[in-house]
Amino acid sequence: AGHLCIFLPKFHCELNFIEYFWGKVKKYIWDNCDGTFNTLKTNLPLAMQSVQLSMIRLWENHMRCWMEAYHTGLDTKDAQFRVHQFSSTKYKSHRRAPEMLACTFD
Repeated sequence: AGHLCIFLPKFHCELNFIEYFWGKVKKYIWDNCDGTFNTLKTNLPLAMQSVQLSMIRLWENHMRCWMEAYHTGLDTKDAQFRVHQFSSTKYKSHRRAPEMLACTFD
C-alpha cells in the first residue's frame, strides 16, 4: 500500500534517476573508503546522506527530458542531442524566457 511500481525499459539507465543516485553514493564511497568492510559500513549512511534532495530533483527533471524526447519518437542519438541541447540552455534572466521558447507556448 502506498507504493508505485514503474516498469522502465531495459538498458536505459537515463530513464531511471536512482542510477544517478547510486553513482553519486559509489563515488563518495570510493573517495572516502579504505577498502575495509568496517569503513564501508560506517561511510555508507554518510554517502547516502551526502546526496542533496535538490540534486535528486535535477536528476528527475533530466529523466523527464529523456522521456519527452523518446515520447516524440526520437532515436537514442537524437534524444541525447535534444536532452543536451535543453540542459545546456542558459537563460539571461529568471523573469523572462528566450523568444524561441516563448513561441512554443503560443
